[in-house]
Amino acid sequence: MQLISKTELPRIKHRTAALVYFFLSGFGYSTWASRIPGIQQQLHINEAQLGAALLAAPIGVLVTVPFTSNLLNRYSSKSIMILGALFYNVMLALLAFTTHLWQLCIVLFCFGSSRNLLNLSMNAQGVEVQRLYDRSIITSFHAVWSMAGFAGAAVGYLFVVSGLPLSVHFLSVSIILILLSIIFYPNTYYILQQTSQRKKFFVWPDKALIVFALIAFASMACENVMYDWSAIYFKKAVLAPKDTATAAFVLYMVCMTTGRFLGDRIVPKFGTSTILKYSGLCIFSGLLIASLFPYIIPASIGFVLTGFGVSCIIPLIFGLAGKSTTMSSGTAIASVSTVSYFGFLAVPPGVGFIAQAIGLRWSFGIIALFGAAIFLLASTIKKDEG
Repeated sequence: MQLISKTELPRIKHRTAALVYFFLSGFGYSTWASRIPGIQQQLHINEAQLGAALLAAPIGVLVTVPFTSNLLNRYSSKSIMILGALFYNVMLALLAFTTHLWQLCIVLFCFGSSRNLLNLSMNAQGVEVQRLYDRSIITSFHAVWSMAGFAGAAVGYLFVVSGLPLSVHFLSVSIILILLSIIFYPNTYYILQQTSQRKKFFVWPDKALIVFALIAFASMACENVMYDWSAIYFKKAVLAPKDTATAAFVLYMVCMTTGRFLGDRIVPKFGTSTILKYSGLCIFSGLLIASLFPYIIPASIGFVLTGFGVSCIIPLIFGLAGKSTTMSSGTAIASVSTVSYFGFLAVPPGVGFIAQAIGLRWSFGIIALFGAAIFLLASTIKKDEG
């Protein structure tokens, strides 16, 4: 039996605590995403109104990016992470109690802001914990996020089938996640940021990072379209029953989770740039199949391909950005995240307006072009970069 040394134990505790925060982030967001059709039904709003409401969350994210980046330059990610986690779960609970469209928009704005506080700080925490190891562990954090997303979607499905109200679902999840964040907070890694000079409040990626940022933009656009619209697509375009519509989102999350767990094994064999190219091809093919063949089996196959396609892109892009020679790793990741959040911001709500005008099938077909863009952009990455 191999014993854990005293020097090994602290970093295991730090890694476990960071993994817990990645878990609660993914579980909380998929809890919301799995019940979007229920929110739409509860508020009696159409696709265009839903699209407008969904715009509030990414606006909250985008507005908070420079603020969070500035905080991370001044304080430890440990402090920002617990603040974000508590704020995030309070907003998650409040989503179930909205009764008017304007209320949903306000709470979604705050939900997006809190999500940004949590996500940027936990990614910074992940980078800091990675430095304690002489082997790569960074992708495991994203894999756990995806696993949590799958678990949250599965729990959402069970709540839909059970017929319990949204308020019970969201409130119970929020309480459990808040408790987890408090319990594991003492084990998170503390490192004080040392800033000898004043940093810019808002940083764009430089020329060396722009391709990575554009790939992240396209990937985040597709990923968030699937979070926000996959269940609704199955319900409205595929004409599937309510429980099947939620199961479609679960299927997508399963494939994304599986892809991230497989990523560490296949990337060393084929290279980052190759994986990015074929990820884009999977996204393009998957969304196109779902658009052209709106039936349960082919649309499910399309969702499988899309899930595998988006699985590794953001972790790989963050890894590439973290190797920047012109910026610090934290600043480089934050700058790429800033651009990617524009995809998160503008594209998924646009699906609602396109769907209202010409139909959901057309909107998914248009989004498929982002997969083709990822393929073309990844083709420009040199092998020594990827």
